[in-house]
Amino acid sequence: MLNPTFSRRVLLMLAIEELERPSVPSLMKRLDWPRRTVQDVIKALAGMGVEVSFIEDGVRHNDGYYQLASWGSINRDWAKAHQSALQQSLLS
Repeated sequence: MLNPTFSRRVLLMLAIEELERPSVPSLMKRLDWPRRTVQDVIKALAGMGVEVSFIEDGVRHNDGYYQLASWGSINRDWAKAHQSALQQSLLS
């Protein structure tokens, strides 16, 4: 059984990579998570060695999207192959 906290972080990383312009609202829609959960998980990624940056792309300072520069110690291919198990761990 996968740890739900770990699963949530990896699922967010997958969503950031899969969406064209992964903003907080688009991640909320894709993952069906509340805003605060998305924001908290993004902040927690650095603790796993994941490099995520915010690309400003608009008039206001918070207009933009997220981009992964490094998956840290997480293997992207493993994450993609186990995506359904990661999602299932959040339902338990």
